[in-house]
Amino acid sequence: MMLSYILKLLVLLPLVCGLMIGCLYLWRKLEGRLPGRGVAATRTLRVTETMMISPGLRLAVLEFEGRRLLVSVGRGGVNLVDRGTSA
Repeated sequence: MMLSYILKLLVLLPLVCGLMIGCLYLWRKLEGRLPGRGVAATRTLRVTETMMISPGLRLAVLEFEGRRLLVSVGRGGVNLVDRGTSA
């Protein structure tokens, strides 16, 4: 009984540790590809804030060339709602 527990422990413990290390490695590799991360300083378009209005409609504030734009994003596409002032 005790021998089977130790054998399982010797097999599963390195497997779990390997999975954790693999997940951390993948997270570090793919972190730059996440939206809003990475090379944000060199981008001309930035999503400042989003808000869900209904299940199919979302409002987003975008900054582009020093201006703020309010757009609605839905299943039908993206529509400009308002041009804001300079950021």
